[in-house]
Amino acid sequence: MSSSLQGRITAVLGPTNTGKTHFAIERMLGHRTGIIGLPLRLLAREVYDKIVAIRGPSVVALVTGEERIVPERVKYWVCTVEAMPDGMGCDFLAVDEIQLCADPERGHVFTDRLLHARGLHETLFMGASTMKSAIAANIPKAEFLHRERFSTLTHTGSKKISRMPERSAIVGFSVDSLYATAELLRRQKGGAAVVMGALSPRTRNAQVELYQNGDVDYLVATDAIGMGLNLDVKHVAFSSLTKFDGRKMRHLQANELAQIAGRAGRHMNNGTFGVTGEAPALDDQTALAICENRFAPVKKLQWRNNRLQFGTVSALIRSLEERTDDDWLTRVRDSDDLIALKALSVDPEVAARASDGASVRLLWDVCRIPDFRDISTSEHAGLLSQIYNYLHEKGRLPDDWLARQIKRIDNCHGDIDALSKRLAFIRTWTYVAQRKGWVRDESHWREATRTVEDRLSDALHGALTQRFVDRRTSVLLRRLKQKEALVAEVNDQGEVTVEGELIGKLEGFRFKQDASKSPDEAKTLKAASLQALAPHFHLAADKFYNAPDTEMDFTEQGGLMWGTLAVGKLVPGGDALKPSVEAFVDEEAGPDVAQKVARRLQHFIDRKVATLLEPLLALSKDEALTGLARGLAFQLVENFGVLDRAVVANDVKSLDQEARGALRKHGIRFGQFTIFMPLLLKPAPTRLRLVLWSMSKGLSEFPESPPPGLVTIPVIDGLPEGTYLQSGYRPAGQRSIRIDMLERLADQLRVEDSRGGFEAKADMLSITGMTLEQFADLMMGLGYKAEKGEREKVKVVPEGETPAPAPAPVTEDETPAAPEMEVFYTFAWGGNRGNKPQGERRGGGKPQGNSKGKQGGKPRGKQGGKGGGNKAQSFQARPPKKEKPIDPDNPFAAALMGLKKD
Repeated sequence: MSSSLQGRITAVLGPTNTGKTHFAIERMLGHRTGIIGLPLRLLAREVYDKIVAIRGPSVVALVTGEERIVPERVKYWVCTVEAMPDGMGCDFLAVDEIQLCADPERGHVFTDRLLHARGLHETLFMGASTMKSAIAANIPKAEFLHRERFSTLTHTGSKKISRMPERSAIVGFSVDSLYATAELLRRQKGGAAVVMGALSPRTRNAQVELYQNGDVDYLVATDAIGMGLNLDVKHVAFSSLTKFDGRKMRHLQANELAQIAGRAGRHMNNGTFGVTGEAPALDDQTALAICENRFAPVKKLQWRNNRLQFGTVSALIRSLEERTDDDWLTRVRDSDDLIALKALSVDPEVAARASDGASVRLLWDVCRIPDFRDISTSEHAGLLSQIYNYLHEKGRLPDDWLARQIKRIDNCHGDIDALSKRLAFIRTWTYVAQRKGWVRDESHWREATRTVEDRLSDALHGALTQRFVDRRTSVLLRRLKQKEALVAEVNDQGEVTVEGELIGKLEGFRFKQDASKSPDEAKTLKAASLQALAPHFHLAADKFYNAPDTEMDFTEQGGLMWGTLAVGKLVPGGDALKPSVEAFVDEEAGPDVAQKVARRLQHFIDRKVATLLEPLLALSKDEALTGLARGLAFQLVENFGVLDRAVVANDVKSLDQEARGALRKHGIRFGQFTIFMPLLLKPAPTRLRLVLWSMSKGLSEFPESPPPGLVTIPVIDGLPEGTYLQSGYRPAGQRSIRIDMLERLADQLRVEDSRGGFEAKADMLSITGMTLEQFADLMMGLGYKAEKGEREKVKVVPEGETPAPAPAPVTEDETPAAPEMEVFYTFAWGGNRGNKPQGERRGGGKPQGNSKGKQGGKPRGKQGGKGGGNKAQSFQARPPKKEKPIDPDNPFAAALMGLKKD
């Protein structure tokens, strides 16, 4: 940006609410490239968002002291005035609120832009009409465009807080007075949003949004609202006419009051202004000047030499203190950066380091770090000294040191004052992280400081809202303006009362009206209650949205609960594993509440599915599975991880060892009766699986999952087909047995002579937890024949004990004692080979036998595993042939084939 570049220069001057900034944005977008400088970081962000909405984020940059968003193909730069880049050579350049050239603190920066910043084709300066003569004198070629205010501004005198109209901003200039005003508004009007210059932009945005969206009707603010912020304010009331300007208390000038009062009335809506509280009444002359926008022109522009000398520290200070003989310019008072430079220049270590031009330039860059903390000059200088010494010695700030500074601040607990101080501290490090080359990983530290600032900002917004806003009272009073005598309340039990009368109950996000009222009375009370419930709906929605998943659950009928409250239900989605939700929210609660509740419920069920059915989701996403393995995986996913082996017997038989291995990696077990994922048989996944399966089948009533820990459960007629399998059980006779325990039983049955018959072992009964009669019914349900018999009970002598002596022979006259008898069952396979499912041993092998299921010889001995007992490696109905086919289920099949060939 150089004054030597030629281009049209225009000063767009006028009062507030004339659309000057909007005009500048339109002009800039008419050029290929452009820069616009704005007085506040918050306003810069607002303009940036507007331009991004029009042109997209890829061509728009945002540069402030604490924020830097610079895409690769930047065409338009939105900056704070201090952060406007030099030497860009853009086609268009604009500076807003140019009257700040007269500001005693920041004026020299605006004056420098006025004198030297130019666009190649067009330059705009926007501001108050008081700058016309100053611009004309310093820029003879400047053209002037005057804009009139869109609406009128009227003085209404003094008003009490209690009589303050809605959509009012009460302006003060000290924290204590602002808090006192906000407390009073909370008690009398339901609350107020708080906007101060010391707040972070994120907190200010949140507080402004609280006001803009109508949660509160009042805004308590400092003069921070005077710089171009677009607010829906109808009335501005000054609670004070004096402020501390950093040096002393002084009265605000008429043009300063006008800048703030001009926030009243937006676009074509008229506005009013006045005073309140202890502020003295405005004299007629001042009030008239504000209404007619007539003020004394600016006579002096704050100035500081911009041709700095970096040879030595003393030379730099002299150049900064250089005076001018220009009648329009006056040297600015010592600003914070110069005060810091003077303080550091007497530090021996700093003075020793700043011995050449590069070191002096670095020192000046460090001194320009704003004093966000505003504690004391000496403490600020001490911090700058540390930063400078590290930068000079190491070239950048040490990561561990910077991490410690940030960690001390990263604490979201405390009151408003504590959070405000931490925010001021973190803004220093946010600024430092934006400086190129000062930290090792700029993107990391920018994100780290921004994250902490955002957390503290949100915490401060929450603390301000909690202290100064009573949402329920605010909304109630606003919506019941025509019936101000009515007062509605909702207690902890959800009971809604109006004027002490119970009119119904709030159950979750639905209102159930009391049926005892007469129709006319109920209609009136319902209208009042629904309006009164609006803030409760929003508060409940906020609380629900922030509630942990542990407070929520789903019922076995697909309902969604928040504690004991029904707040929604599951409905089928596009995918069986991705159900949708339907929130139970009254229409009167509004779409925002309904959407927030629905989003939170969707987050909950998505995480529930991802956690409980994680093995199944992983299987569905495995792109490495191909062919038959992929097809079987698809069927498993389609059946929620539990598949009847008989349904896919041919596919399983055709799987090669590589495919089986790939499936086993997902925890899939190829059982004799069922192919399943054992992890999904636990109670929680089973409960969710039944709900999802029931929805996929379109059932009107969902079957409930069995109580956890039961090996068998009774068979109930009339349940939908597939219910027991999805519950993790297989029906057999009058009871269903858990499929994993059934496979353990099958392991034991394989060693038995299924053709000749066998008796149940104690381990078999132990696995199932059944009596012998119940076990017999189970076996018949599995396809076995059971023959009942009776025999003399043989007493088993425990090892180590002496057998009892044989009883004495009976005489002819004595009747022999009847022997003790016992019932036993002999089991033999009763079905054909084709009906008998195939499986694999726990060791990975397949039941031995030929295609006819023959088996001969004795059991092959004991096999280890849970339950003990004799376990064979096969389970067939008939003896096998001498030549046994190689089992594809056996992971050692290939090796066995090789041995046979050898």
